This record gives sequence, C-alpha cells and structure tokens, in this order.
Amino acid sequence: QVQLVESGGGLVQAGGSLRLSCAASGRTLSSYAMGWFRQAPGKEREFVAAIRRTVGITYYEDSVKGRFTISRDNAKNTLYLQMNSLKPEDTAVYACAARGRSGMGLGVADYDYWGQGTQVTVSS
Repeated sequence: QVQLVESGGGLVQAGGSLRLSCAASGRTLSSYAMGWFRQAPGKEREFVAAIRRTVGITYYEDSVKGRFTISRDNAKNTLYLQMNSLKPEDTAVYACAARGRSGMGLGVADYDYWGQGTQVTVSS
C-alpha cells in the first residue's frame, strides 16, 4: 500500500504560480496511475489532472488545460502539479491520488489511495 503526502500549497495572487508535490512511500510511484483532485468549500471533489503509469500520457480538466502541468519523477518517487496563471476559482484543497488497479480513470472512484491534501488560495 502506498502512502501519499502533498506539499507546496499556499497563498498566491491571481496570475501567480505554485508547484505542488506529492511524495510517495511504501510502494514505488511507478506502480500507479496518478491523479490530482481538488475540493473547494461547499463543492464536491473534482478531477484536475492525471498521468498514466507507464507511457506518461496526461489528462486535464478543461479549465486548467494550458495552465497546469502534471508530471512524475519515478526516481524521486514524487508526483508534481505545476500551476501557472492561477485564478481565484482555482482556490481549493488539492489532493493527489493513486490508482491501485490496471487501466486508467479520471473519476474520484477510480482512485484507491489518497493524500491528506494541501490548501491553495488564490487572491484577486
């Protein structure tokens, strides 16, 4: 079983950038397809970005395309989310997740292991 810990959140002005990290332990990150999700106050958790286990194909929610980049460094056992041109509507708790099954999915139910999340606040 893999354990996930996020870091890198914080307060940033609109137009700014942040890079989130998700450090894995217990299992190697290369064993899993990985995703980033976010949850704003009063809203359901939603998909942000995902990356396949082996070939590195990436997927993005429409509102973050061209602004966010998901990547993985299997040697460091770490997943990243580079967030540029941040907007106030990006404010949320961001969590990384690992899919413990074969195949790929973009929904909350498609992932089996979750980090505790890190707060991202974008001021206008």
